[in-house]
Amino acid sequence: MGRMSTSSLERTTDDERETVTDALVEPVSSFASAVPAPRPPARAANGRFISTVPAPDAQPVQEELPPDRYLERELSWLQFNERVLQLAMDPMVPLLERVRFLAIFSSNLDEYFMVRVAGLKRRIATGLAMRTAAGLEPRELLDRIARVAHELTAQQADLFQHDVRPALEDEGIAIIRWDELHEEAREPLHWFFADRVFPVLTPLAVDPAHPFPYISGLSLNLAVLLENPKTGVEHFARLKVPPNLPRFIEIADEPDTEPEGGGEQRKRFVPLEDVIAAHLDQLFPGMTVQEHFTFRVTRNEDVEVEEDDAENLLTALEKELTRRRFGPPIRLEVEEDMDPRVLDMLTSELQISDRELYRLPAPLDLTGLHGLTDVDRSDLEYPKFVPRTHPDFAPTESSKPGDILGAIRHKDVLVQHPYDSFSTSVQAFIEQAAADPYVLAIKQTLYRTSGDSPIVDALIDAAEAGKQVLAVVEIKARFDEVNNISWARKLEQAGVHVVYGVVGLKTHAKLCLVVRQEPEGLVRYCHIGTGNYNPKTARGYEDLGLFTCDPQVGEDMSRLFNQLSGFAPRSKFKRFLVAPRSVRSGLIDLIEEEVAIHEGRRKGEPAGRIAIKVNAMVDEAIIDALYRASQAGVHVDIWVRGICAIRPGVPGLSETIRVRSVLGRFLEHSRVFWFDHGGDPQVYIGSADMMHRNLDRRVETLVRITDPGHLAQLDELFALGFADSSSRWDLGPDGRWVRHAVDDHGEPLDNIQAKLNERHDKRRRKARRR
Repeated sequence: MGRMSTSSLERTTDDERETVTDALVEPVSSFASAVPAPRPPARAANGRFISTVPAPDAQPVQEELPPDRYLERELSWLQFNERVLQLAMDPMVPLLERVRFLAIFSSNLDEYFMVRVAGLKRRIATGLAMRTAAGLEPRELLDRIARVAHELTAQQADLFQHDVRPALEDEGIAIIRWDELHEEAREPLHWFFADRVFPVLTPLAVDPAHPFPYISGLSLNLAVLLENPKTGVEHFARLKVPPNLPRFIEIADEPDTEPEGGGEQRKRFVPLEDVIAAHLDQLFPGMTVQEHFTFRVTRNEDVEVEEDDAENLLTALEKELTRRRFGPPIRLEVEEDMDPRVLDMLTSELQISDRELYRLPAPLDLTGLHGLTDVDRSDLEYPKFVPRTHPDFAPTESSKPGDILGAIRHKDVLVQHPYDSFSTSVQAFIEQAAADPYVLAIKQTLYRTSGDSPIVDALIDAAEAGKQVLAVVEIKARFDEVNNISWARKLEQAGVHVVYGVVGLKTHAKLCLVVRQEPEGLVRYCHIGTGNYNPKTARGYEDLGLFTCDPQVGEDMSRLFNQLSGFAPRSKFKRFLVAPRSVRSGLIDLIEEEVAIHEGRRKGEPAGRIAIKVNAMVDEAIIDALYRASQAGVHVDIWVRGICAIRPGVPGLSETIRVRSVLGRFLEHSRVFWFDHGGDPQVYIGSADMMHRNLDRRVETLVRITDPGHLAQLDELFALGFADSSSRWDLGPDGRWVRHAVDDHGEPLDNIQAKLNERHDKRRRKARRR
């Protein structure tokens, strides 16, 4: 699964934070009554899960369309994370994968608070917050977010404590608390603490000589109550749990608990904070440890750089990243039985309101569960998956790599990761281009990539070989800024021309252009993708990529790179739609053309059809155009992974609109836009989601797909995604998502990702037989 990106928001000062906090404070009794008791998601008799996140009301926006046509995007994101939680609840999902989904739920929610909630609070504080498109006042939205987030985190904690943790123990993977250990089992942990933990701990006292310490965002901490036995005076100290040590420490199994019948060896883990808490007397010698509690703070982690005022964007961003660590707190998670005096101190010092306080059972921070999924238990995981080489790139001799440029010269190639290997397609394309003596230039956009990326290494090799190499690096890719700055400097030092795109816009397009000298002249080889040039995420993200040496695409890409590296504001494109200029307007034109063709069709001809696959659908102009298409009778299918503001199935508004979501082993990440166009399909793939930030504040690229075989492949993708036999979530007109995982007889519905893997394997076998 992976992280959810959100729009860039303005920074809040300390004074503004005080204003926000004052505005949000409520009496505890009032807040407690506003937050419903945790409850599991409703489950219908046929095994469907029904969202418990409330569907928001909506208010008028335009007179010509109904006033309640948009769903609230922020609550829709919480519904998406609820779907992740439902996968963790599903007993049909392998156990360690359920653990992984629990961890993903936590990391998703962390980012949501760091960016979305923090941004909303900042806009309220600065007076810039406006009523949302769904009609909610900013403070009303903040209240609803708090209520839903409290309920979902309570559900997650209950799921872990009473379902997943016992199930793990039944499988011989136990999370043991310190009090449950025998002294013999504690002995190696005493040595571990002395050798690995004690040297890196820094206890911080709080008294007149020691002010309340800064609590870094997302760190796990121990709040310790101490007493001086000589004076009887009580003291408070804070201890940070080292983030560079494993969260769960594996310990040897007890001698009398060997598995019977040759079964799997038992694994036992102790939370690191328990090990530290058991040795607090060594950190505070001469003091009496009365009580200790864990807590965790989430801070505003968004970044805002005024590019127009920054002479050097790289330097400005480095300074801003330093300030990020001191963003205002926006959430405080504490053990549910924390001493009221300690809790009062924390909320007072951190300026946390009641609605920002989350009382949860220990252990806190379930992102640490990622570590448990490394246990070697293949029987508790999805079946082993190995990406395979696309048949068009398969080598003619097994001992040699395929000739990527030769294959592209022969015909266009459409790959779908992770089913088609990234390393033997995209990575090989760039590596072979870097090593080819006839390649003169390589131009590449880089948004997110791994620190040890072979893509970066290939660009460096190409530059050192004397080729012209241009890297358009997006150093403001959220939460990857530090890594991107590091390898941007590495590229510069190797002689690569590094530029940072267009001032005021993030470069999110996924493009690579290779210029090669051939007998007939210069030939441009192009790759346009929907996902990042990151070999690691490509193994878990579903994405599409087009390889072509079509002259029109090559010309479009050359023009776009000239825009990004120089000055070419009036460039026009033939097979590209490029944001912020033409993606929204181009898609709306295609929607309107579909309506016109539908309305002008002859009797007996099929109705118009639009199919869209994206990560997010929230842009009001696009949604309104789709509503009008539905009102005209055009069939509209929306396949969305995350947030969705469109309201399907409303009589007179969206009766012909269906919205579905698919979550599973791989993160659905590709963006596809299909218009039947009277039997001449107009189809695009690319990097853009239907969000304001993508359409207005980013450089995004969609490329038109023209090859009949590729069109058939994408048509099959949509057919599978919208088949009634496929497992999915359906969005109803009331704004609630309903999961369809089993049929009326209780049998599991088809797993779309498993079916796609089967289809790709079948295609490879067929290609080998030719």
